[in-house]
Amino acid sequence: MMAAVAAAETGHEVVLLEKNEKLGKKIYITGKGRCNLTNACDRDAFFRNIVSNPKFLYSAYYHMDQEAVMNLMEEEGCPVKTERGDRVFPVSDHASDVIRALHNRMDRMGVSVSLHTAVKEICVRDGAVTGVLTGQKKFLNADAVVLAAGGRSYPTTGSDGDGYRLARSLGHTITEIRPALVPLCIRENWCRELQGLALKNIGIRITGERDGREIFRDFGEMLFTHFGISGPVVLSASSYLACADRQDTYTVHLDLKPALSMEQLDKRLLHDFAGNQNRQFKNTLNGLFPVRMIPVMIHLSGISPEKKINEISREERRIFAERVKDVRMTITGTRGFDEAIVTQGGVSTGEINPSTMESKLVRNLFFAGEIMDVDALTGGFNLQIAWSTGHLAGEKIPWL
Repeated sequence: MMAAVAAAETGHEVVLLEKNEKLGKKIYITGKGRCNLTNACDRDAFFRNIVSNPKFLYSAYYHMDQEAVMNLMEEEGCPVKTERGDRVFPVSDHASDVIRALHNRMDRMGVSVSLHTAVKEICVRDGAVTGVLTGQKKFLNADAVVLAAGGRSYPTTGSDGDGYRLARSLGHTITEIRPALVPLCIRENWCRELQGLALKNIGIRITGERDGREIFRDFGEMLFTHFGISGPVVLSASSYLACADRQDTYTVHLDLKPALSMEQLDKRLLHDFAGNQNRQFKNTLNGLFPVRMIPVMIHLSGISPEKKINEISREERRIFAERVKDVRMTITGTRGFDEAIVTQGGVSTGEINPSTMESKLVRNLFFAGEIMDVDALTGGFNLQIAWSTGHLAGEKIPWL
């Protein structure tokens, strides 16, 4: 949609081909239906949140940054607001308003939309695009084609990986495709006992077993599930895990009290224990953790739940504090594309001109969005990539 808008604004006759029954199906489900359409952070913060090939996006970002996207939305009747973490949403909290804004701009620019129209082939002659062949075996003549078919995440919205087939058929390299921003599967059974429990303000690290190398560290919210863990900070971790060495085994380290040093935590435990000398260990932890977390932490500590506080040694207290600061879980994998917010991997950026989004292999073939090997963390960054690359691609289509 953004590519169509930009191409039409430069005077081209534009036809948008959509195989679904309506436009923007994936937008409807972003931000839990509210559509976190971009992030209002500064430039440096924006690029820190790009996981794959950030330098490739420099031209696209400067061409259309977050302010330009927000201005477009406002101009088309979709006022926006900025929330925690600089996340930008429609004031209405309705994703449909974002789609309506793009519809409005396309209508004013004269873009023609063809729904229920799948593309089976991009036609090329003498190294340049000539048009497309639809699923109805209809040939549509075109001087240029923008391929913005998405990745493989949430395939029910239409992004089933078909775009990769089209790109590959024209000689493009498709890097390894992996689900990203996706929940993690955990080996330990106690994790499943905590299903539904959400933890706020926890620290998380992920390390490899082979050399102990840390591949991710952050702070935020997480959720225990029937298969492992999820939540904002876990989804971010998964994007770095997706591009890590597949031959290694990885461990999640949770810090349940990241605001406290080991020394401060020990003082906290001494204080809590001081007034409960004759109580059992299991009955003295309500101030430290959610109730459902207490049996798990007792189990991990190795201390008998019935043991009296006045019988707990300094060494046992130290071990317990270490567990609080480092709850370990073994990662066995991630969930699949059906649950992944984005796809990591795609059309190799080395085969795309970053200043125009044009293919280096086929003249007048352009790419935009998630189909390319670019992805980012949660917070509106992936949609900003879509807006920026789409607008750049549309605007750079040459006059022939």
